[in-house]
Order: sequence, then C-alpha cells, then structure tokens
Amino acid sequence: MTGRLDGKVALITGAARGQGEAAAREFVAQGARVVIADLNDDAGEALADELGEAALYQHLDVGDEADWEAAVKRAVEEFGPPTVLVNNAGILHFSELAKTTLADYERVIRVNQIGAFLGMRSVVEPMSGAGGGSIVNVSSVEGLAGMPYLVAYTASKFAIRGMTKVAALELGSKNIRVNSVHPGAIDTKMVSTAIGGVEVDLSRIGKKLALGRVGRPEEIAKLVLFLASDESSYCTGAEFAADGGATATHALKV
Repeated sequence: MTGRLDGKVALITGAARGQGEAAAREFVAQGARVVIADLNDDAGEALADELGEAALYQHLDVGDEADWEAAVKRAVEEFGPPTVLVNNAGILHFSELAKTTLADYERVIRVNQIGAFLGMRSVVEPMSGAGGGSIVNVSSVEGLAGMPYLVAYTASKFAIRGMTKVAALELGSKNIRVNSVHPGAIDTKMVSTAIGGVEVDLSRIGKKLALGRVGRPEEIAKLVLFLASDESSYCTGAEFAADGGATATHALKV
C-alpha cells in the first residue's frame, strides 16, 4: 500500500507536541521521512524513538540562523534534501497593547515571524535542487482578523500570511509551492503555556463556533498533509482556514 507522502523528506518545527506532533505522526504513517525539530529535547527524542527509523529528532531554535543551518544539513545527510517544510513552531502572549513590553513583542516576532522566514530561506536551495517541494506555513485565524490582547501574536501571524504569498510568487518557477494554514481554537497546550500553565477549558469557546466545538490537532494535521502531498499540486500562495467556522462571521453575531 502506497502512502500519500512516499519518497518525501519533511522538516517540521515545533514537532515535539501539539499540532506539530500530530503532523509528524501523520507524515510518517503516510510514508515520509521526518525531521522532528523542537526545543523540547526530551519530548522530541521520545517521539522520534516511538516513530522509528523514519523519524529523527533535531534541536532547533527557529529564531537562530546557525540552528537552521544545522537542521537542514542533518536532514540532507540522513534522509536527503527536504521536499516538505512545515513552519509550525509558535508562541502565544496575552497582553493589552498599552502594556505590551518591547521585549515580549520581540520574543513573539522572533519565534513566529522570523522563525518562518529563516525556515523558508533555509530550504530554498536544497528543495530547488531536489526538483521542488511544498512549504506549509502555520499561521492562525489571527492572521486573518484581529483579536484583543494579542497584538504581537496577531502581527506575527499576519506577517506569515504575507510572506507566504511573496514566497509563492518567487518560488513557483522552482516548483516550490507555499501555502498558509489558519487554525482556529485547537485543543493543545498553547493557551495554557501562555498563561503560566493554568489549565483552560476551551469548550466555552467551542460552543460559540458553527461546529460547536474546538478542533483537534489531528484535524489540522490532515490539512497540512494535503498541502504537503502532490494532491495539492495546483495550490500555492493560498490561505486554508480550519477554524470550525470562526472566520465565517463578524463581531455583530449574537
């Protein structure tokens, strides 16, 4: 039985848990060889061990140029040139505009925005040499519309949306497709981590959505899988929302 990603080499950032972990599992199940890149070494190593020979773990600070160089080099040496890049790593910071410090703003931008930029830039040469590939940039519904108390996060996610379009225009001639994914409320630890580890009941948010629930990491992974695969061969520079209907409405909704 053939897999949807047979023969592909994928590098996924923020892959030790949450949406990244779900994507790594899905990719390996569909025949890809996967570089699990993250700062969480223990969880990343454990996941790679569980997934077997088709996966390896690489420590990666996405805001660091040298780390990107090392990650891509290792991918090439052990699996071959990456033909899929998933820029999934991201952090969240809640603060009203007037009280957001420059340090906190820059911290979010460095991980979310600069991380995606460095990732795309790092794979252009090897991916081109391999004959092309797919870059999937994970943005957010906050890359489509604003949300109070998320000025830095929203800025970074809008930037990812814009950079995706520029990259798609520049790299199309190299047979590299670039698309952005815009998840809504997903059941991960991201919100809890952002507020200091306090558990958050997301079901209240889910009840406000058209589908009446929050999403699961596996549901985002299925969309990322489609964009990584040849099934999306005519998709580039596009935005794919997976948000339970969050962006189908506006602020006047009762």
